[in-house]
Amino acid sequence: MPYQDVFVLFWEQVKESFQEGNFAKLTMAKTIGKPNLRNIFVRPVYSEDDFKVLVKLRYRSKETEDEEMEIPLEEAFVFLKTHLRTSFSSVLLFTTAKDVTFKINKKGAGRITENSPTFTNVTKAKNDLE
Repeated sequence: MPYQDVFVLFWEQVKESFQEGNFAKLTMAKTIGKPNLRNIFVRPVYSEDDFKVLVKLRYRSKETEDEEMEIPLEEAFVFLKTHLRTSFSSVLLFTTAKDVTFKINKKGAGRITENSPTFTNVTKAKNDLE
């Protein structure tokens, strides 16, 4: 199955983990080539009236400062999708119920695997920009 379709299925599990309150962290890893962008991390940020995520871009070079942005979950989906297969070939979802890994192979097919959870509780993110 094309990776775009599999990523949509993967994202359904991300949304479900938010709704159930067990989303711990999401990490884009396995860079393609040697880009300056090393990782993208997504952590939950809960507020009184809304639910958002803190997206942190971590760079390899010390000259490039890490970036952070607080955005709604659906905007995070659009943002992360643009980095698939251009910068990253895997995305890891960590929840308190299970870990879910999305990977793209060299032929462009996507695959989802599940493992035992790494995290036992959810830690809310703090925005370093505030």
